[in-house]
Amino acid sequence: MTSGAILVTGGAGYIGSHIVVQLLQAGHTVRVFDNLSNSSEQVFARIERIAGRRPAFVQGDIRDASALRTVFAQTPIAAVIHMAGLKSVGEGESQPLHYYDNNVSGSLCLFDEMRRAGVWQLVFSSSATVYGNQGKERYAEDTPMQPMNVYGRSKAMVETLLQDWAAAEPRLRVAMLRYFNPVGAHVSGLIGEDPKGIPNNLMPFISQVAIGRRPVLSVFGNDYATPDGTGLRDYIHVEDLAAGHLAALAALAAGRFEGALPVNLGTGRPYSVLELVQAFESASGRPVPYQVVARRPGDVAQSCADPSRALAVLGWQARHGIERMCEDAWRWQSRNPEGYGA
Repeated sequence: MTSGAILVTGGAGYIGSHIVVQLLQAGHTVRVFDNLSNSSEQVFARIERIAGRRPAFVQGDIRDASALRTVFAQTPIAAVIHMAGLKSVGEGESQPLHYYDNNVSGSLCLFDEMRRAGVWQLVFSSSATVYGNQGKERYAEDTPMQPMNVYGRSKAMVETLLQDWAAAEPRLRVAMLRYFNPVGAHVSGLIGEDPKGIPNNLMPFISQVAIGRRPVLSVFGNDYATPDGTGLRDYIHVEDLAAGHLAALAALAAGRFEGALPVNLGTGRPYSVLELVQAFESASGRPVPYQVVARRPGDVAQSCADPSRALAVLGWQARHGIERMCEDAWRWQSRNPEGYGA
């Protein structure tokens, strides 16, 4: 356990809330900084029910330097987990300036305030989209970054600037965690994915069709060079993903590596869109009708992790399979049919 608080930007969101729960359960002091643009303040009461206490919360935007400076001045911060950012591939293609402003300029603002405050340990929420579509069965961290979309380029830009900052600042240690496809929910059914508007990710869309909030699932393309023509993805349970962040914090505190290190968080086992639909139907006992529509701009055919570095450096590996992912996602959706707005 580190001395000082852990600052989690974007900590009210889907992945962030699961990380906050695990941090609190591990005994950390946690401060959440979030603008609530794609999350709900109601999550904190749920976090308290699970963890027995709630984190300190400051509503603010990572592009607001003065708000960040106040947070760093109020309490000693041992490390930052930087989750705040926009993450829709399609939206990024239509609003590139908005995405670069939030994801790149916002990150720069945060990092500059970390520098001012003398905080040198960072876990950065990156993405497997930095690999693009290079036709590999698995992507290892030494694969060159070739993002195909604005969202992926924004993550690659931040990774590059972190590498440059770490080269110039020997005190800096960064775990750049490249997420594959987070799904599922906390086993309690109290917190889960509650996207505002039409879901951009597959699992909440499937869940909302199964519960009756949406009539049909849109499958974006069935003409990819994959066994059933639909995109292959490495789905990872959000609880496993959250545990990866705690493992990264421990590795940073123990000085297990220097500089800015990219680390994949995935299972190494890909599933197609239709395989996930079938697994969800089995877990929920509900049909999930779907229709095939045109591919989305920026989507890739296949994305799967080589997760060996995470095991070697962080001592972490995924534990939950697709059945558990679907069971937990359905428990969350069925108990919260309207999400946090219920």
